[in-house]
Amino acid sequence: MNRRLFQFATLLLWLALPLVALEFKQAWDQLPAHMATHFNAANQPNGWMSRQQSLDFILGMLAISLTTGTLLLTAKTWRSVDRFSWALLGFFALLVGFLVAANHAVLSFNLHGAPVHPARMAGTLAVAVVALIALYLVSNRHAPLPDGETLVIETHSGGLWSALILLALIGPIVGIALAPGRAPWPIIPVGVIGLGAFAMAWSGFQYRFQQHGVEICTLGFRLRSIPRSAIVSYKVEPWAFIRGYGIRGYGRTRAYVWCNQVVHIKMSNGDVYLGHNDPERIVRDLDRMMRSEMRR
Repeated sequence: MNRRLFQFATLLLWLALPLVALEFKQAWDQLPAHMATHFNAANQPNGWMSRQQSLDFILGMLAISLTTGTLLLTAKTWRSVDRFSWALLGFFALLVGFLVAANHAVLSFNLHGAPVHPARMAGTLAVAVVALIALYLVSNRHAPLPDGETLVIETHSGGLWSALILLALIGPIVGIALAPGRAPWPIIPVGVIGLGAFAMAWSGFQYRFQQHGVEICTLGFRLRSIPRSAIVSYKVEPWAFIRGYGIRGYGRTRAYVWCNQVVHIKMSNGDVYLGHNDPERIVRDLDRMMRSEMRR
């Protein structure tokens, strides 16, 4: 029942396409031949399209967003519908709603001169992205391990990646500094995400090997607990560049990696990949943890 409701809610998102087309049809004869379609932070138009180009653009954006969302949501709920599945659905609903609202605001401006407030709408979407990232981090992290002796703590940081992230932030920072008048505040959440990614890469992942399992943390936040009893096997594997870096994975799989070598921990309820420049060291720590539990 829960999955059917989720699938029905996903299909409802596709109603945005005919609704936008209908709104355009009703206003078609009153719209100017060349519509203002892009606006700066001061609510002044700085880009124009023909009516047909504007319609094709918004329908294309909606089709891409809906197709991407449907594929991701279908893949996410292949096995089960969890809390993050609903959060992801809510995000795509907000994204589709943002596009519908933006189109309505553009039509209202061209018909009646009503303000568009692009910064406000973009800021709302940026906040939603931050919230989705937060929900992703807390999903499937499992309960904390019981109190026990900490055997060893390993750190896996991404110095190179932190430098690249910092360089990528220079552009938005310069843009804010040079923007006339007040800065476009939707850039602020983007900057917060970037600074958070920089801090996470610089600080790295901390692997706490305890008697009862492994806890993975970053910046003092617990990302995942791996109970010793759930570990089936582990081995060193290469990590392909195409698989990405940072916190990766979906569903029951998670990877915490800033390099091209990982230790693949196969568990009874999923898989975890721990990146490290010396993966054999992680294997020795796991061996020590397993022997410690056996001695108990």
